[in-house]
Amino acid sequence: MTTDSDTPWLTDQEQCAWRTHLDVSRLLMHQLERDLQPFGLTNNDYEILVNLSEAEDRRLRMSDLATSTLQSKSRLSHQITRMENAGLVRRESCESDRRGLYAVLTDEGWDTMRRVAPHHVASVRKHFIDLFTTENLQALRSSLTPVAEHLRKERGGL
Repeated sequence: MTTDSDTPWLTDQEQCAWRTHLDVSRLLMHQLERDLQPFGLTNNDYEILVNLSEAEDRRLRMSDLATSTLQSKSRLSHQITRMENAGLVRRESCESDRRGLYAVLTDEGWDTMRRVAPHHVASVRKHFIDLFTTENLQALRSSLTPVAEHLRKERGGL
């Protein structure tokens, strides 16, 4: 590999931290996905159910849902179609904007959310939260907050 002497290459410590972060991110998301499989859900499904369950009237404009889940409108549309077919959500027209659509959590979607949430929380605890001391968890949050804020600004203020 040719190197550019002006490139600020990662130190061994920085490289180790970066690769550990990548490993943890991938492995954790894979494990959480596996733990949702018995319920017929993906991480994306669950994230959508959470967003809708926390929204006023359990509904969000599709564009807002796409933004909050970091999905393209096209990808979200396909995801919502699949979730509609499973009876978890439905689309509704926006009365104030004929072009706009809402994703709405159905009663079946709400029941699914209530049934799956305790299992998901247990999985998050087992594979992440409970592996930290209270102090380390606070340090992690303090360390990652500037990264999250920076990336939100880069994306446009999520």
